[in-house]
Amino acid sequence: MKRIAFYGGSFDPIHLGHLRIARELTERFRLDGFVFIPAYHAPHKLHRKPTSAFHRFAMLCFATSADPNVKISPMELEHPEKPYTVETLARLKSDSRAFQIFFVMGADSWQDILTWREWEKVLLMTNHIVVTRPGYDIDFSHVTDEVRERIVDLRGIDPPYTLSDSAVRIYITDAVNIQISASRIRQNIREDKADWREELPDEVAKYIEKYQIYR
Repeated sequence: MKRIAFYGGSFDPIHLGHLRIARELTERFRLDGFVFIPAYHAPHKLHRKPTSAFHRFAMLCFATSADPNVKISPMELEHPEKPYTVETLARLKSDSRAFQIFFVMGADSWQDILTWREWEKVLLMTNHIVVTRPGYDIDFSHVTDEVRERIVDLRGIDPPYTLSDSAVRIYITDAVNIQISASRIRQNIREDKADWREELPDEVAKYIEKYQIYR
């Protein structure tokens, strides 16, 4: 059965940290495909209006165009009335019965998972990959026993990983442990700091400059 990872988020903008996650997870988990799913408006970020979905989708396409194994799904952009992960995973399971699904989240999302709608159902629906991030502790005390029983801690283990082909698991990995912040990039662009381009693919930096995004 093919293994496909799905990575949801605002990607405002897509940066080198996101791309490294795609690259490292593909190698370590022996993935057959990696799919970014940009959110129309993330429910847990309602206090901040994101950059237009059109621009964020375009930047994702430019950033990943050279990698045939990485794709962009418009599924959440096409269904803005259903923004919750539990709904997205239900659609993915219905549409991808021939695939083994891995849903990717960062350590910050794992830390805040109790704020997600039907969070326990989310964690039990499919495989998950939790990627560590500097400044965020990976703790398991806030989830239920049933969720904890599915956790497989892969930190410090050399790739490629040996995975279960049947049971649904939550994999914790330190495959990528770099600190790049989209919010800091946006702020640096607004403040016209010269080094903001260093954390972005060249195509994305040029797109931002051309259309004066984040100014």
